[in-house]
Parts: sequence; structure tokens; C-alpha cells
Amino acid sequence: MKYKLMVMACLLTAAAKAETRDSLTQNGYTLIFINQDDGFDPAVKERLISTFFTVYPKEAAAYNLNTARKVTFVIDTSYKGVAATGNNVTSFNPEWFRKHPGDIDVVTHEVMHIVQAYPHHSGPGWITEGIADYVRYDMGVDNAGAGWKLPDYKPTQSYTQAYRVTARFLAWLEGHGHAGVVKALDNAMRTRTYTDNTWKQLTGKSVDELWADYAANPAL
Repeated sequence: MKYKLMVMACLLTAAAKAETRDSLTQNGYTLIFINQDDGFDPAVKERLISTFFTVYPKEAAAYNLNTARKVTFVIDTSYKGVAATGNNVTSFNPEWFRKHPGDIDVVTHEVMHIVQAYPHHSGPGWITEGIADYVRYDMGVDNAGAGWKLPDYKPTQSYTQAYRVTARFLAWLEGHGHAGVVKALDNAMRTRTYTDNTWKQLTGKSVDELWADYAANPAL
């Protein structure tokens, strides 16, 4: 038993040494950066931090000035996705950045979810993810460096596919007579006033009619 306790103590000590924590504040926003991977590239870490302080204030100014002032990033060795956000905490998979070190605008997408702060049952998930990817397209600092872009339109697509497909549809709407629709949708979701009729209220057309217009002339 004594031996087992000693082994556990050593493991806990090693884990504590492996995890680092930084607190950085700029222009009223604080980022807590927790790194559980002692092999994580310091250059990538610095780019993630820089991206946060570049895009988060812009997202807040454009969409929600009441967004959280304190955000936590965790380089999470137990997380196997790409990134996930909840309760003002974003977890990143370090393995993703070993394979894709240029994909720093994952930050732009994820912290937009903090800005969104949509309550439960506020509206469709495809709008949530579509807006976050639209903001990555609109405000990203190095999408080209990650090889990230909006996909060309295909007849097999649907606006409900979310992420980049929905984001491209939103970008098209912004450039084809409906400027400001993304901010209006974002506000409707946050205030839980979104309904299927919201599209018609904002644009004069249903979302299906708008998608048909987009399909007929999808050039951005």
C-alpha cells in the first residue's frame, strides 16, 4: 500500500509539472492559458494567444459587448476532437496542432461561440455553427495559412449542413442585398426570438426561397 501511494504521489507530481498556467490581460480581456502538453510547440501557443487578443475584441464589438471578459484555453491531452467550447472555456487537442500548426483560426471560430452565448433552445444548431464559421471567414487572421476556405456551391448541399456550407450561404446573403443579416440572426438567437419566420422578417423571403436564389447564382 505504501508503495502504491508513493507511485500515485509521483504521478501527481509529474502531472503538475507537465501542466503550465499563464494569465494574460490586454485591453480589458483576460486569457488563462493552461497547457497540459509539455511538448506543445511554443510558437503555436504564441500564435493562439495572439489570435485571441486580435479577434475576440473585434467579435465582441461587432456582436456582443456583454461577452465574457475572461476566457480560458486548455491544451487538453485527453480531448480527441479538434476543439470544443463551453462555459467560457475552449479545449484544444494538441495532436491537431502537431498535424496542422497553421490552423490558428480554430480560435476565431471557437471564441465566437463565447461571444454568441446563446441560451438553450434558442434556435437551430446549423445557424450557431454557420455564424461561427462565417465569422472565421470574415475575421480570421490566417485562413490561407491553414488552407481553410469556404467550399464552392454544389447542388447536393443544404443550408442545414452548418459550418462552412452555411457560412458561405450567409456570406452570399451579406453580399447580395441583405447586409447585416448575420448580426440580426445572431441577436435573434441570443434573445431567443428566432423563429422560422425570422428570415422573412429580415429579408422578405423564407430561408428556402433565399437558398433557391443562392443556388441560381452562387458566386460570392
